[in-house]
Amino acid sequence: MIAWHLEPRGIRDPAVLAAMRAVPREAFLPARLRDEAYADHPLPIGDGQTISQPYVVALTAQAARIRPGDRVLDVGTGSGYAAAVLGRLAGEVWSIERVPGLAAGAADALAATGASNVHVVTGDGTLGSPEHAPYDAIVAAAAGPDVPLPWLEQLADGGRIVMPLEHGTGGQHLVRITRSPDGEPEIERLESVRFVPLVGEHGWHRGRE
Repeated sequence: MIAWHLEPRGIRDPAVLAAMRAVPREAFLPARLRDEAYADHPLPIGDGQTISQPYVVALTAQAARIRPGDRVLDVGTGSGYAAAVLGRLAGEVWSIERVPGLAAGAADALAATGASNVHVVTGDGTLGSPEHAPYDAIVAAAAGPDVPLPWLEQLADGGRIVMPLEHGTGGQHLVRITRSPDGEPEIERLESVRFVPLVGEHGWHRGRE
C-alpha cells in the first residue's frame, strides 16, 4: 500500500507513512471485506457510510500537519480507521460520530488496536466539541457547503482545518484552512475528492443523505 498507492502520489511525511504502516485497516472492516483492506478505494461500513480509501486518509493527515502533542478533532468517525491514524500522530484525538451504532463499533475497534488516546463521542460533529478546545487541527470525513463556524471558533491560533467542501457545480475539493495570527482564515484548495455529506446544524440537512 505504501509503495504502490501513497508514496507515488506525494505522501512523503515520514510520520504519516509510519502511522499508515502501523494501523491495521482490516481491524476496522466487517469480516466479509477484510480481504480488500489494502485496496486503495473506499468500502461500505453500513448506515450509508464508508471507510475512506487509504490515500485520502494519508492525504488528509499530511495536510493537517499534525505533530506530537497536538489536540485534534476528527469529525465523522465512521469505522474509526482515520481516527486511529490520527492518534498515531497527535497527543489526543476527539472523534465525533452522529450514528450511535457506528460510534460504538469504532470505539471497540480503537480499543482493540490500542488507540487509547482516541476518544469517540456521539453527536453532531458540525458543532465540534467545545469542552476540549482549542484544537491544533480539525479534520472531517464528510463534505459540507461551508466551514462550520463552531470549528473556526474552536481552532487554536495557527491551527488547521482539513475538510472537503462542495462547490456550486456539485463537485468537491479538499481544502486546508489555517487560522492566521490575526484570526483570519487562509484557505488552500488541495485536491478533488468525493465524500459523503456533512450532516448537521452547520452542514447539510438530513435530506442530503
